[in-house]
Amino acid sequence: MNTLYSTNFTFSGQTAVYHGKVRDVYTIGNDLLVMVASDRISAFDVILKRGIPFKGQVLNQLAGYFLDLTSDIVPNWKMASPDPNVTVGLPCEPVRVEMVIRGYLTGHAWRTYKAGGRELCGVNMPEGMKEHDRFPTPIITPATKADEGHDEDISREDILSKGIVPESIYLQMEDYTRKLFARGTEIAAKQGLILVDTKYEFGIRDGKVILIDEIHTPDSSRYFYAEGYQERQDTNQPQRQLSKEFVREWLMENNFMGKDGQLQPEMDDDFVNSVSKRYIELYEKVTGKAFVPADQSTLLDRVQVNVEAYLKTQMQSI
Repeated sequence: MNTLYSTNFTFSGQTAVYHGKVRDVYTIGNDLLVMVASDRISAFDVILKRGIPFKGQVLNQLAGYFLDLTSDIVPNWKMASPDPNVTVGLPCEPVRVEMVIRGYLTGHAWRTYKAGGRELCGVNMPEGMKEHDRFPTPIITPATKADEGHDEDISREDILSKGIVPESIYLQMEDYTRKLFARGTEIAAKQGLILVDTKYEFGIRDGKVILIDEIHTPDSSRYFYAEGYQERQDTNQPQRQLSKEFVREWLMENNFMGKDGQLQPEMDDDFVNSVSKRYIELYEKVTGKAFVPADQSTLLDRVQVNVEAYLKTQMQSI
């Protein structure tokens, strides 16, 4: 199946382009960003070799859904979504810190805990916990945002002492992070899901903190099914997850964690299609809406035409 793996558009008024791990960001003049959600998938901060059908559409539409549902908590960068894989919005100066918040001892936190660590990013984790247990209170474990390579864990104290973010900005980000996580938890619960952990990225525009990028998608978040959660914990059974953690687990089973000298395992068609189905399942489960696949036959042409049509209307309104 056709996938949107790489892009090289030239839009009207384009002044710059940035190709990220998953998204390609086109700058239009000084006023707009065109963010194209590709079908690339990354794990352990490495881009895998095959695209996942409909992944970009799922990410873009889920992010737009949650940006709209949280705009009363924090202003965000989104203006419009002229194509299933595209969001157009306001440029901001990115804050070089990702705000990771964890409600449960899962993933990276569990791997740290299992290895004997009881502190993550300067935050203490209680004794006597087991994998997937809920924290008494969600913990914020920030990471420095890297242009290339791995993001690095960092404590609140180091962020402030090194002057990476002014204290007033950081405290505002912390406040927004807790409120966004609470809203995401509430929305997930209505759909029979548990929002386990997630990350938020912020930028500065006109001196104000603005929510940017994506939120509550399977690339930035982890979900459990609520039904049977406690029973599985009590009987030491694996939790049913909706996230891309199963991709990381598959890579680890095939001896790949993004380290030097490790070779990426080949993803066959069956595995690629199973990943696609997981993404679509999460979209439908989280939103309660049926996923409507966009036409994949002329992906690049479709995006070009839809974005140009939107930019034309913007020019006409000036």
